[in-house]
Amino acid sequence: MKNRTQTKGLPRSAEILLALAGLLVLLPLFLTIPVIIKSTSRGSILFCQTRVGRRGREFTLLKFRTMRSDAEGLKLTALDDARLTSVGKFLRQYKLDELPQLWNVLRGEMSFAGARPEVPEYVDLDNSLWQEILSVRPGITDPIALKLRNEEQLLASFEDKEAFYTEILQPFKLRGWAQYAREKTWKTDVSVIFQTFKVILLPKTAPPPTREEMTVAIID
Repeated sequence: MKNRTQTKGLPRSAEILLALAGLLVLLPLFLTIPVIIKSTSRGSILFCQTRVGRRGREFTLLKFRTMRSDAEGLKLTALDDARLTSVGKFLRQYKLDELPQLWNVLRGEMSFAGARPEVPEYVDLDNSLWQEILSVRPGITDPIALKLRNEEQLLASFEDKEAFYTEILQPFKLRGWAQYAREKTWKTDVSVIFQTFKVILLPKTAPPPTREEMTVAIID
């Protein structure tokens, strides 16, 4: 990929300040959630996974662990996934498992707004859409993630979850992510951040896409 300097979106200095502010404001949660995780299931507090970042560089994504420590299988999570702990289901419902990614923002691996980073297995660096998407940093939230708040529920309704994801769901994501990368400005980033808080508090304000809308991503 071309070595370009990221000029779109929020300035790096602003993201550092916001990440530090977020860590400070959310300190009670960073102190409480690990205690709950440790007291209800065996294993580490954090879940660390390799994801693909800007220009195709791999990095370690941080999350609070939501699955059993011995969990194996698909790198996709459905609503009915037996690997999830009871606490993990709650953390995922309210996106609290994503909070450690503020550290990823501080380290410059992620932005607040941008395409959600994928695992290497689902990334094709020769694909022109992926090249557009990875021209900027991945993010904690993005417009497509808001539309797909019901992604785990969608996956649960299909027996072959990986086929549904790779053939229908991911193509829909790729189109949306690439469009956001093209249009990304500090204003769009701020808008997505505010929309994220709104959707967390009022989930019905972000209706999920229909099967037909997702299929258009393949036909077009």
